[in-house]
Amino acid sequence: MIRLKNRDDIERIKNAGRILAETFQLLKENTGAGVTTLELDKMAHDYILSRGGKPAFLGYMGYPASICASVNQVVIHGIPNTVSLENGDILSLDLGVELNGYIADAAFTLRIGEVEPEVDRLLKVTEECLYLGIEQAKPGNRIHDISAAIYEHATRNGFGVVHQFCGHGVGFELHEDPQVPNCINSGPNPRIKNGMVLALEPMINIGTDEVVTLDDNWTVVTVDESISAHFEHTIAVVDGKPQILTGLQT
Repeated sequence: MIRLKNRDDIERIKNAGRILAETFQLLKENTGAGVTTLELDKMAHDYILSRGGKPAFLGYMGYPASICASVNQVVIHGIPNTVSLENGDILSLDLGVELNGYIADAAFTLRIGEVEPEVDRLLKVTEECLYLGIEQAKPGNRIHDISAAIYEHATRNGFGVVHQFCGHGVGFELHEDPQVPNCINSGPNPRIKNGMVLALEPMINIGTDEVVTLDDNWTVVTVDESISAHFEHTIAVVDGKPQILTGLQT
């Protein structure tokens, strides 16, 4: 069941999104070669708590950290560890913030120093996919209009689109209906309405679209070990258009 949000709900999710965006900015400023993802996890955890929020991922279905930190061929759900980042890596950071019972969710991928040109292009195209998807999140369209915008832009650029994982509703819980796939499938295709709050999150690979989950039951990697990028925003459909709730707001 899709749970629509009223204006007060959306404002409260936006407040959680503000803390999330501030946390991302902090992580971005402190990420570089020699830093470990475990250090970034502690930094994010402490900052979210200092702002009165809670890390929404910590303990969710047993997840052991406050952020997902996915390096290179890791697509999503990378568990923070003590391995130092190196020049040429990319790092996808995914996190959620709960504030007074309302949740926002977002992700972005960072370059660590100089990266290969094709990797740089992957990040550019993946972020473009996110914003093209957001443009389609308006009443009258359907969820698969978002999916098509993401899929067509990625494949037009020669990249693989992860189909085993997808975006989702968010706000009252971390994962709600509807699912928002990054490619068109045979699943539900509801019409978009004012009051929907969605987490859109293209996961795009340089190589195959196939992924596999490792033995820790969390870490998802590309089957061919190719590089993967991940960008995500929580958006609300308000007055006939999408509004990003996880951007930095002044």
